[in-house]
Amino acid sequence: MRIGVLTGGGDCPGLNAVIRAVVRKGVSVYGHEFVGFRDGWRGPLEGLTRPLGVAEVRGILPRGGTILGSSRTNPFKIENGVERIRDNLAELGIDALIAIGGEDTLGVAAKLHEHGVHVVGVPKTIDNDLGATDYTFGFDTAVNIATEAIDRLHTTAESHHRTLVVEVMGRHAGWIALHSGLAGGANVILVPERPFDIEKVCEYVESRFKTQYSPIVVVAEGAQPVDGGMVTQSEQLDAFGHVRLGGIGQWLANEIEKRTGKEARTVVLGHIQRGGTPSAFDRVLATRFGLHAIDAAHEQDWGKMVALRATEIIRVPLSEATRELKTVPLERYKEAEVFFG
Repeated sequence: MRIGVLTGGGDCPGLNAVIRAVVRKGVSVYGHEFVGFRDGWRGPLEGLTRPLGVAEVRGILPRGGTILGSSRTNPFKIENGVERIRDNLAELGIDALIAIGGEDTLGVAAKLHEHGVHVVGVPKTIDNDLGATDYTFGFDTAVNIATEAIDRLHTTAESHHRTLVVEVMGRHAGWIALHSGLAGGANVILVPERPFDIEKVCEYVESRFKTQYSPIVVVAEGAQPVDGGMVTQSEQLDAFGHVRLGGIGQWLANEIEKRTGKEARTVVLGHIQRGGTPSAFDRVLATRFGLHAIDAAHEQDWGKMVALRATEIIRVPLSEATRELKTVPLERYKEAEVFFG
């Protein structure tokens, strides 16, 4: 078979490991040929390709980002998008697609499968919020980076007797905030799943100062106060209907300083969390996903996504993979609340 590979949505550590595993096993074990589609769904939509053989994937295992490029293109928002993709695939002699992405990218893959396109999905989301898989690659790296940042911030916060607010990624799910906050010994963790009371946050801050230590507040970018909404950089929507988040950390720092009289600063980790080399865990998970994805394609098990369940890689329907987000349960959040203040 001649198989196209694409990566869509936000980049994250481990994407290149998936590509490498797909190509290495696909060529050496099954004898398939591969074509790389550039910049997410824009690639098959516009016929943008690049060579993708064994030579092209050598040395990319430890590299962050994606050698194929990415975008948030949504072919279902473009006139005749589906027809253009099918025509380009036929013209290029592509028998199937392996799509690596999150909720939006795999949502498109699921719809294309319904339109007769042969597709296999690989889950990718740094937020770890796809319900059909226990973990997604990129998440472990992001947590490690955020945890290291929190470790470093403890000392400067205590040196200057100030509150430091650390804003991490997490639009609708607070997994990065929860894990890095717990691992880094944060005094308050705020997640999108549970609106927060700013007065209570300030109580935790004051309580921490009384111990002669300085507070660290970790907040997911999608967290919001009980009497307000998400803090956004603009109201402009992307092709999948998402606003650009950012600013909750600074809002919190301003409110904490105003209400407590103690100096507060904010640190926004932003794209640092998703850049650079992937952790060992993410390299292994991404590699296993790639190996099982090419197995599914070889067996022509279309419309499926590979997923991690416990320690095994299984296949689930793409429709199930994108049905609901995996958010932080209240019970998990309560575990962290023991350490607040």
